[in-house]
Amino acid sequence: MSDLSCQELVELVTDYFEGVLEADTVARFDEHRALCAGCETYLDQMRETVARLGEIPVESLSEEMRSTLLAAFRDVRR
Repeated sequence: MSDLSCQELVELVTDYFEGVLEADTVARFDEHRALCAGCETYLDQMRETVARLGEIPVESLSEEMRSTLLAAFRDVRR
């Protein structure tokens, strides 16, 4: 099995989507998700979340909602 843990995959998902991971890390990421149905499901859910949030115009969000979303994403990255 890949030496990448589920926690590490979660921490790398944004960089994976942005295409900024080194080739060896991408290979480990892809190997892990091929062997871990839970992480593949998580990745699908994140893709859907990104797609749906991308459809929301930033201007339509209240300042409170912007702050809440930014805080949530910062917490996930930690």
